[in-house]
Amino acid sequence: MYAIVRAGGRQEKVAVGDLISLDRVQAKRGETVVLPTVLIVDGDKVNIDAKGVTVTAEVIDHNRGPKIEILRYKNKTGYRRRQGHRADLTDVQIISIGSEKIAAADKATAKAKPVVAKKAAPTKAAPAKAAPVAEKPAAEKPVAKKAAPAAKKAAAPAKKAPAAKKAAPAAKKAASSSSDAKAKKSPASAPAKKAAPKKTEK
Repeated sequence: MYAIVRAGGRQEKVAVGDLISLDRVQAKRGETVVLPTVLIVDGDKVNIDAKGVTVTAEVIDHNRGPKIEILRYKNKTGYRRRQGHRADLTDVQIISIGSEKIAAADKATAKAKPVVAKKAAPTKAAPAKAAPVAEKPAAEKPVAKKAAPAAKKAAAPAKKAPAAKKAAPAAKKAASSSSDAKAKKSPASAPAKKAAPKKTEK
């Protein structure tokens, strides 16, 4: 006994116990779905008017179909468009056609997805103890680095001393120029005036 049913805009030939893929059905796993029948064939009898006979299917799993690649191309224009498509499908099993039902042993179940357990990171005790030993030399290095700038700062004032010496000759020149100016203004440097003649008594 088999039946022709409508499923997702197309017709499928099904028998009790068959597994078929339909377009996505809004039902959860384990729920049953009634498919509309077109005709039923039972041996030599063909029932075209199968209104009183129902075909029941049980939802096994939801998945996606194979990828279909769509490529649009126009010659000599550089036009290329690539597109992919995967249909949303639902796997169902036919459990009854009219009064004929599936045996309990023939029922399919959804395949359980394997659960991969994450391995815990191994803890190493020996490197943890060695870590503080490695930090001691690192702590000594910054001390040596800090001592070097202190020495540079101490040496810096010594370099400024020659600049002060250079300033001293400039001060001497300024002092000498000021003394020359005073000498020019002083009466000693001016030409001596003729003394007035002394009056003699007669």
